[in-house]
Amino acid sequence: MLTEPAKNSVLVIPCSGIGKVHGLMSREATYLVTDELAPAQTDTLCLALLVKGDSEAVAAVGSHACITIDGCAKACAEKNVTLAGGRVAKAVQVAEAFKNHRGAKPGNATALTDDGWIITREIAESVACEAARLQACEEVIR
Repeated sequence: MLTEPAKNSVLVIPCSGIGKVHGLMSREATYLVTDELAPAQTDTLCLALLVKGDSEAVAAVGSHACITIDGCAKACAEKNVTLAGGRVAKAVQVAEAFKNHRGAKPGNATALTDDGWIITREIAESVACEAARLQACEEVIR
């Protein structure tokens, strides 16, 4: 993590999922949220830093609402945020998005097809909406 997330930002944390198309989709959805759809409201951090116990990463998940995006049912991002003492406000599973896209061919571990990008964008839009809702709730509480 290069800089500390803004105080009221929502952390979007994808699984690592290296070598799997669903892992690629989780990471790409995160980048769509943090770079394009909601850059002022969201930030991300490297799951490996959290797993390693990096003090800045642990502090960040402990002080921010978190949305995890996991590629598979092992839910590594969700579990590791929780283990680090973070609050998972929303846990997203990439596989759930396929229920509305039966037969879709998303691509492979290194490249998404058009189907893959459509599903990834849907995930990202859902996460951006949830981040906005979480921020609105935080504003009401303060």
